[in-house]
Amino acid sequence: MNGRAASKDPAVLQWALTLAALAFLAVFVVLPLINIFGQAFEKGWQTYVAALTDPDALSAIRLTLLATGTAVACNLAFGIAAAWAIAKFQFRGKNILITLIDLPFAVSPVIAGLIYVLIFGAQGWMGEWLDAHDIHIIFAVPGIVLATTFVTFPFVARELIPLMQSQGTEEEEAALSLGAGGWQVLWRVTIPNIKWSLLYGVVLCTARAMGEFGAVSVVSGHIRGLTNTMPLQVEVLYNEYNFTAAFAVASLLALLALASLTAKTLLEFQMRRAAAEQAVEGNPEA
Repeated sequence: MNGRAASKDPAVLQWALTLAALAFLAVFVVLPLINIFGQAFEKGWQTYVAALTDPDALSAIRLTLLATGTAVACNLAFGIAAAWAIAKFQFRGKNILITLIDLPFAVSPVIAGLIYVLIFGAQGWMGEWLDAHDIHIIFAVPGIVLATTFVTFPFVARELIPLMQSQGTEEEEAALSLGAGGWQVLWRVTIPNIKWSLLYGVVLCTARAMGEFGAVSVVSGHIRGLTNTMPLQVEVLYNEYNFTAAFAVASLLALLALASLTAKTLLEFQMRRAAAEQAVEGNPEA
């Protein structure tokens, strides 16, 4: 028996593992999705549209898109800057910066929201000053944006740091030696080399931001039509036994999640393709 045959798993085991994985996906992914859309359309298309065009639902959709867009834009700028600094330079506090980037992974979103309340709330450290200047952060849109940004800011940076470290600094140094400025190096050398990983991080960040519940729930105050995002609106409607409207909003979130998953899959394929092309260029004899 050769080594290849000895290392190959039996066909029965392969089929058993495949069927187990498919059964797991069916129970925990496919069936819940079917149930969401089934409940959403249970009373017909008109009821579904009416639930999504309700003023409170539209406000929740707009707020979710606003918080997501702002958080992604901030994390995009931060992720590029942090990854560039960590991968291309040596400086004091580098390990501290890396640790801080991972902080949202270690802290519960509810605790993160509570921290913002303790800082910006009426009884918080800055509460009196904010109140005196008529600035509202907690139970207002700025608090929701801050909480969403905090829980999502590792995603872009964490996608870029390993890639930029593996690429080294040779191309940037060559561009600088030819007279390119810092911004020219960034836009013409660094960004083209990381574009697929950058888009991948943006997709992950977007998906996480749209579905954030814990931190946003703490800082929002659950004010209908003002500070409820889509996940919070689903909770409110469900608690009021308005199941059709709750599942209608949930189905929209599910569609956004499926769109993010599709984009993620396409980007993974493109990243593998780009890596294969780079490997061929680096080894012309292959």
